[in-house]
Amino acid sequence: MIYTNSDGGARGNPGPAAVGLIVRDEDKILEEYSEILKKPSTNNVVEYIALIRALEIASKHTTGEITCVLDSELVVRQLLGEYRVKNPYLMKLFLEVQKAQEKFEKITYKHVKRTDKNQKYVDYLLNKKLDEKFGKRK
Repeated sequence: MIYTNSDGGARGNPGPAAVGLIVRDEDKILEEYSEILKKPSTNNVVEYIALIRALEIASKHTTGEITCVLDSELVVRQLLGEYRVKNPYLMKLFLEVQKAQEKFEKITYKHVKRTDKNQKYVDYLLNKKLDEKFGKRK
């Protein structure tokens, strides 16, 4: 089984934004990735973009079953159909996730707290990118 942990963060809402993610088996990181987004984004937008990137990278490692782990309760609940997607731009990203899901036999979405060790690591990856580009947070 392959797992992804993804996180997106914006400094300001909207503001400069980055994503961080890992693709792993139970304990071994198979690939890690982070990037600064080209334009300011909101936290919710960047959480979706991080998941989309995670699905793209995971598809290089498997087409089987994956579990996507996120600390965004909103995104997880929207993907599980528990919350409606009201924002038109989030709907566009939601549909991108739906399309990316087609590459896999089965996807499970799991919400975890920010204190989860893998979530802390992907948060570190995205903040490292933001710090490199914009300086440390004050």
